[in-house]
Amino acid sequence: MKLTWYGHSAFKVEIAGASILIDPFFTGNPKFPENLSVDRVAEGVTHVLLTHGHDDHIGDSLDICKKTGAQLTANYEICMWANGKGVDNINPMNSGGFLDVGPFKVGLTVAHHSSASAADGEGFKYMGNPHGLIVAAPNEPVLYHMGDTDIFSDMALVNEIYGPKVGIVPVGDRFTMGGKSAALACNRFFDFDTIIPCHYGTFPILDQNADTFIGALGASASKVKLPQPGGTVEA
Repeated sequence: MKLTWYGHSAFKVEIAGASILIDPFFTGNPKFPENLSVDRVAEGVTHVLLTHGHDDHIGDSLDICKKTGAQLTANYEICMWANGKGVDNINPMNSGGFLDVGPFKVGLTVAHHSSASAADGEGFKYMGNPHGLIVAAPNEPVLYHMGDTDIFSDMALVNEIYGPKVGIVPVGDRFTMGGKSAALACNRFFDFDTIIPCHYGTFPILDQNADTFIGALGASASKVKLPQPGGTVEA
């Protein structure tokens, strides 16, 4: 499994038979690498997965799906909204679902956050519940992208049901867990082999680095991989 971080919560996940974008917030993302373009990153993408409906997570997903034909998988409300905007290849689901999309299975878990969008300029629209994402592919470690969330005790059930070994964890505080809560979540509820922090440093009101998170992890800090935007991680 190859993961590329584009800043904020935007990742590409490359596995056999699929190139997956998660929360592809590129346009307007201050951390999106200047030497890249949306079209270049989207080339060959087969699937787009969205955790929730905030504009900094929906990002460029509509344009990418229209240009590439990539399948959009997200909650029902987001998929129906996207379909109304011209995205034909949609795969709606909701909390607890675990669907086979071909090269991998995708699950939606609970996340403690909110979800609305003003992306179409028509005022805020309800976009369903926020979620975390599970990506499970044959011969690959199970990936858990937590989305935007606070810590919650039912993370223990996420671990029991799916057994994720790669954790993408929001650590930037204010809108998600801060570093100490995120470290507690990882240490108490999961047995990750690889931990990638995200949702920090994008805007001045977020924590600017992952230092608090890494420091609070203790011995688990050795599992952290910290790519720069545009950098890749093998898991």
